[in-house]
Amino acid sequence: MSTPSVLKLITNLIDEDWIEKKGYGVSMGGRKPDLYGLKDKKVLIICIDIELFHTKIAIVDNNYNYIVEAQTTPLPISKSTRSDFFSILSRHVQDILKAHNIANEQLIGCSVGMPGLIDSEKGKSYSYFLGDAEDISLTAAFEKMLNLPVIIQNDVNGSSMAEFTHGMAKGKQNALILLMDWGVGLGIIMDGKLRKGACGFSGELGHIPFVENGALCYCGKHGCLETIASGNALSEMAKEGILSGKNSMLNKLSKEELQRIEPAVIIEAANKGDQYAIQLLSNIGTYMGKGIAVLIQLFNPELIILSGKIATAKQYITLPMQQAINTYCMTQIRERTTIVSSELGENSRLLGYATTGIDHFLEACIRKAAKSKARPIQQ
Repeated sequence: MSTPSVLKLITNLIDEDWIEKKGYGVSMGGRKPDLYGLKDKKVLIICIDIELFHTKIAIVDNNYNYIVEAQTTPLPISKSTRSDFFSILSRHVQDILKAHNIANEQLIGCSVGMPGLIDSEKGKSYSYFLGDAEDISLTAAFEKMLNLPVIIQNDVNGSSMAEFTHGMAKGKQNALILLMDWGVGLGIIMDGKLRKGACGFSGELGHIPFVENGALCYCGKHGCLETIASGNALSEMAKEGILSGKNSMLNKLSKEELQRIEPAVIIEAANKGDQYAIQLLSNIGTYMGKGIAVLIQLFNPELIILSGKIATAKQYITLPMQQAINTYCMTQIRERTTIVSSELGENSRLLGYATTGIDHFLEACIRKAAKSKARPIQQ
C-alpha cells in the first residue's frame, strides 16, 4: 500500500475509535515509526478450558485482558454425554454473559480446548463424546449451542501457544512445552513455529509405551508413560499407598477425597515435609526425566518448559528429573538445553486459546470482507 493510503486507513480507524497510538517502534537510522494497535475491549472472545473433572470459562479481549476472570465449574468431561455436558455448560455461559452485560454482538467467537486427540480442521474429538448419536462435529455442536463461530483444539496446543506468544518460549526457535496435568502432553516449537502434525495429533508423549508389561492405560495399551508419570498416576499411587497403610498426612483424607486425590493436595503435603508425598513426587520426576532425556536427543531443544498441575511441585520433581536426564541423555546435547517451570499461572491455557481464537476469527473476517468486495473479472 502507498503511504497516503496507509495514513488514510489509520485516520479512518482512529476516527471510528478502533485503534490508538501505542508508542514508537525501533528506528533503523531515521525518525522512529509510530506504532498503532487495537484499543482494549474492541473484540471479545469466550475461552473454555475443558479438563477431566472441571471446566473453566473466561472472556478475554483483543489485547488479552480478562474481561471475565476464569470461573471454574465441576463439570467433568470424563463422565458426561454430549447432551448433558452442553446443557450444563450452556447455562453457565449464559449466566456469565448476563451477569456482565455482554451481548453476542460483542463476541467474535469461542475458543475451546480439551484433552485427547483433537482434529481442529474437522472439529472432531477422537477421545470424548464418541458414543453420542448427534451426527454433527463437535465444533458444529458448540456453534449450535452458542450461536457463535467456534474453534476447538488440544489443551497442550493451548499451553504451547500461551508460552510461545506470552511466556518463556517467546522468541525461541526450538522449544518444548511439557504439559504435566492429569495426563501428559507435549507441545513442539521447531524453527520458530508451533508444530501440530498432519491432523493436530503431535505430542502424544503420554501414550508412548514406557514400561514392559505395565499397567493398562485408558488408551488400550500397557505401560504408557501416563500410567506412571501423570496426575492420574500420582493420584492412584497415593490412594494405593494410603489404603495399604503408608504413614502420611494424606491419611486424614475422607473416603470421598481419597477416591480422586488432587495433585495439589499431595504437593501441599510434600511442602509440609510429608516423606511419603515427597517420595511419590520424586518417582514422577524420575520417570518424567527419563522421557525428557529421549525428547532432548530427538529434538535438541534450547528450552523445555514444564507446565500443568504437576509442574507446581517444582524441586520435588525437578531434582530427580535432572538426575534421570543426566543418567540417560548424552552430555553434549543435554548441556545445551535449559529446563524451566512456566511462569504464566494455572490459567495459562485460556490465554493460549484466546490467542489462537482471535487470530483465527479475525483472519476469517478479513477473508470474508475481501471476498465480498472482490469484483468479477470481465471476459
